[in-house]
Amino acid sequence: MHRLFLLLMTCCPLLHAAAAKPNIVFIMADDLGWADVAFHAGNAPTPNLDKLAREGLELTHHYVAPVCSPTRTGLMTGRYWSRFGVTTPQNERALPWDTVTLPRALKSVGYETCITGKWHLGSKSEWGPNHFGFDHSYGSLAGGVGPWDHHYKKGEYTETWHRDEKLIKEPGHVTDLITKEACEWLAARKDAPFFLYVPFTAVHLPVKEPEEWLSKVPAGITGAVARHYAACIMHQDAAVGQIVAALEKHGQRSNTLLVFTSDNGGSTAENNGQAYPPDDYPTGPLPGNNLPLRGEKGSVYEGGTRVPCIVSWPGRLQPGKSDAPVQIIDWMPTFCALAEFKPAQDLKWDGVNLWPQLAEGAPPPPRTLYTTGPGFKSRALRCDPWKLVVHGSAEKAKFELYDIIADPHETQDLAAQKPDQLAAMKERLADAAKADRDAEAKD
Repeated sequence: MHRLFLLLMTCCPLLHAAAAKPNIVFIMADDLGWADVAFHAGNAPTPNLDKLAREGLELTHHYVAPVCSPTRTGLMTGRYWSRFGVTTPQNERALPWDTVTLPRALKSVGYETCITGKWHLGSKSEWGPNHFGFDHSYGSLAGGVGPWDHHYKKGEYTETWHRDEKLIKEPGHVTDLITKEACEWLAARKDAPFFLYVPFTAVHLPVKEPEEWLSKVPAGITGAVARHYAACIMHQDAAVGQIVAALEKHGQRSNTLLVFTSDNGGSTAENNGQAYPPDDYPTGPLPGNNLPLRGEKGSVYEGGTRVPCIVSWPGRLQPGKSDAPVQIIDWMPTFCALAEFKPAQDLKWDGVNLWPQLAEGAPPPPRTLYTTGPGFKSRALRCDPWKLVVHGSAEKAKFELYDIIADPHETQDLAAQKPDQLAAMKERLADAAKADRDAEAKD
């Protein structure tokens, strides 16, 4: 039997690769809208993402939070961000010290872990990624930064660029630096499985791209901010291509599950209007494109929370599209199952393991997806075919009800016409909200 096993491993290397714990690469764009990518009819070319979408599995109903820190909280914990009281972009520490984060879980079963990019779950060095399970960290401890000076907004957290939580200064464009660090870290990997998390700052404001990329923007895109924004998308697309190429170069692609997504919908905020230290940024609103979805960044409508998502694992995932509703909180249970991590205690995951439906064709389970907007001032609940949208506090709440299957663009509010369905969705919402703030970080 032992000789037969050795023979199989020699003759069938793919069998050996399939038996190993997979590497995981999770790439997250910042503020990339539904229609900012070419494979959703965007006007900026994204050939690398198009190829991943064509050859991989696109999740067409992948939901995140309306803004950045909450989405990152959901990814790191497998729980709704509202359980931690995190609903807005925040510089304070987001997670309790003892949180079993995704990188901590993977480290416990032999993974090497790295983040290169934007953390924004605690913007002081003592709250940084190395304190929450990452072997190596690099990039912005705070939020989106100026692409050339790497400064966050004016104030306590302006100086934020770091390596392993030590503040540093270095020249270069932020997209190039994040990509370089990721590729160099991949090149140094040996036998252990790894988790590489690449949260880009593109296409978050302020955008300011090098001439190399501005010169490649299609002539039909006019206006300074629009051209810099398109160049930023194209630049990031090329960076994704470099990371894929690095995996291929080092023989890791066939055993690597790669996910690409965005942290929230596209933004139309003023490019030069959020108190960043001046660096000659073009003036005007960002052209974040979420069409045909309603809403944008900050909104619990589809345009704020439904984002592009591609899952790629050659030889293990069949190309195609999956229309089942999924959420950012599902990735921790999914990755932990693939890594054979078994929690020692109940981690109270709100997410589910997606792997049976993505790879094995299992019918997706019925889902109720809960979304809390900034400051708990808006909420949404999807339980097909219905989606409930709530604006305002409990005393003055305004309720909207949509048939999200028949009306994916949320054009017809049925709250007045469907009182029974509205009442049922209100009950589900109240049930989903019961665990909010049960794990808030304490000083």
